[in-house]
Amino acid sequence: MASKLTGTVALVTGASSGIGEATARQLAELGASVALVARRKDRLDALAAEIEKAGGTALVVEADITDRAQAEAAVQQTVEHFGGLDTLVNNAGLMLLGPVVDADAEEWERMIAVNVKGLLYTTRAALPHLLKAAEDGTRRVADIVNISSVAGRVAMNGLGVYNLTKFGVNGFTESLRQEVTQRHVRVGVLEPGGVYTELASHNKPEIQEAMITPLLGVVEFLAPEDIADGVAYMVTRPRHASIGELWIMPTDQG
Repeated sequence: MASKLTGTVALVTGASSGIGEATARQLAELGASVALVARRKDRLDALAAEIEKAGGTALVVEADITDRAQAEAAVQQTVEHFGGLDTLVNNAGLMLLGPVVDADAEEWERMIAVNVKGLLYTTRAALPHLLKAAEDGTRRVADIVNISSVAGRVAMNGLGVYNLTKFGVNGFTESLRQEVTQRHVRVGVLEPGGVYTELASHNKPEIQEAMITPLLGVVEFLAPEDIADGVAYMVTRPRHASIGELWIMPTDQG
């Protein structure tokens, strides 16, 4: 029996670790051919080998999506290799926390580049192919899932610019959903709470100690696979059903 995504192609950004890695693995298990997009080629190679050993199909695409040309090339390489594109998961993200007063402006620029510009560049490049898949593809529906955060729902002290980027992702997602939903490209946002990934490790040690360490042992964080399950749920709905927003939280996170 064919799996739910057999005959489809998915592209996952930030696929070298965490939620992106788990999502790519999950979509491959469901039958999709998966393009793995990130900067760390060694990790992508290892994941592709794992997927292929399990009977799946994967393409390694080394790219920095904050560079528009590289984002566009990643989509084009995927389409040329697999013949189309049915699902885009914009997962690549960066979370650098801390006060706005005396903040490191370079950290702001890095977050905006990854969380906003990278998502926009990849989405823009993918849309023509997704619209084509929705019109005449295997399932006659296509999907964009943008990985946001609970920080896209509620502003918090110390998360100012991260909040800005994720509120922006949520607003863009809903606007695009309204634009293309009647053409059967489903656009949804998935907002995780705390997840055990590398995301927090990019912060300076003093920020980790003040804002992240106190949560450890108090909140049972989600696993990346919990979020991958959510993505899989969103993209495997019947053609007539669209999940615009999915919010997944650790049970004991307030």
